Amino acid sequence: MIATLAQRWQSLWQELGKPAPAGLLQALLQAYSEPQRHYHTLQHLEECFAHFDALTQLAEHPLEVELALWFHDSVYDVHARDNEAQSAAWADNALAEAGLGHDACARIHALIMATCHDALPASNDARLLTDIDLAILGTAPDRFAEYERQIRNEYAHVPEALFNSKRSEILQAFLNRERLFHTPALHARLDAVARRNLAQAIAATSA
Repeated sequence: MIATLAQRWQSLWQELGKPAPAGLLQALLQAYSEPQRHYHTLQHLEECFAHFDALTQLAEHPLEVELALWFHDSVYDVHARDNEAQSAAWADNALAEAGLGHDACARIHALIMATCHDALPASNDARLLTDIDLAILGTAPDRFAEYERQIRNEYAHVPEALFNSKRSEILQAFLNRERLFHTPALHARLDAVARRNLAQAIAATSA
């Protein structure tokens, strides 16, 4: 996994026409490997890249979407409420220092902030990125069950009853959405499965 990600990182910077920033890949890999993480890990990153590779042609700025994926969960503290903002700030600083232009950095910042999933994505690239981030909802039942266990492990400090109540609210909010996925390809492929997974998970938290 590490070797594959490292090759991907080098190829990305070659396409950008810039040298890969010294130490940045290692810092990102360490971040995604932090002990408090169980879902927001290198596994999630690789799954995101797999979806991205299948849908790259939909991106207006594919290299920027890929950079946003690298950084979108780079800061993850289960006790914080500003992980996306902190991740975006890291991207701002690191990518500006690496020589990316202001406009590109601003677009990447907006893409990372779109993964708050609290508003309709405002651009085609944001729709693609947020769909990729939520694709786990429409995965096969065994992977979805693993995902739910991983999320529970990240919040192991939260009492069971409280966790179930809050988790049910979050899942129900997704289920209530008129549209879970905004790109036609992922909507067609994942929507029905995601809604079934969500309904079953909500029932499990109420059992």
